[in-house]
Amino acid sequence: MDKVIEIHDIVKNYQVGSVIVRALRSVSINIERNEYVAIMGPSGSGKSTLMNLLGCLDTPSSGSYVLNGTDVSKMEDDYLAEIRNKEIGFIFQTFNLLPRYSALENVTLPLIYAGVPKLDREKVAVETLEQVGLGDRMTHKPNELSGGQRQRVAIARALVNKPSIILADEPTGNLDSKTSLDIMGLLDDIHKKGNTVIVVTHEEDIAKHAARIIRLFDGEIAQDYRNENYMKA
Repeated sequence: MDKVIEIHDIVKNYQVGSVIVRALRSVSINIERNEYVAIMGPSGSGKSTLMNLLGCLDTPSSGSYVLNGTDVSKMEDDYLAEIRNKEIGFIFQTFNLLPRYSALENVTLPLIYAGVPKLDREKVAVETLEQVGLGDRMTHKPNELSGGQRQRVAIARALVNKPSIILADEPTGNLDSKTSLDIMGLLDDIHKKGNTVIVVTHEEDIAKHAARIIRLFDGEIAQDYRNENYMKA
């Protein structure tokens, strides 16, 4: 199978004053291209640390991380930023949109960093916003959009560079239950179109959308199993 993520014996320690916090303890995970994975765990389990490592926002204390064929374990920040922009589409609980920018301008940003020419990036950004159902909201700023629409803008921004992985951190945490279902339906569609989707969540209802569930506890993998109730509708 074609592995997009290969993590082997990852350890992550933090120094807090004179105390060493062992956030991850010898974690190994392989994720295939086009898998749909939920990472779960209580506060302090290490899931946020693992998400930061998967998203190349941090590097491990030891162990290896190969992302789409490239070892990113010991990369410097500049190279990590380049990898992030190319390989990973982030979706955050708080949307992380620029308030003074329109939906279209927010979605265009990753393409600017990638050096895509202006005419090309606007065309791609328009197509991506249409893909998430916001073709009629492109000129609106975040404060003129509902929470669900803002998250759709964030999803379009995550998709626009055609990354290897969509990494969603509590993507419905700020949304009501109906809007949450809409957003998870959109992520389901994105997965069906061939994207690798990783959702970090503490909500069982959100995790059930994934085909595979990884549960962390005290910095270790407590469970890693196929979801028998995977919603394939």
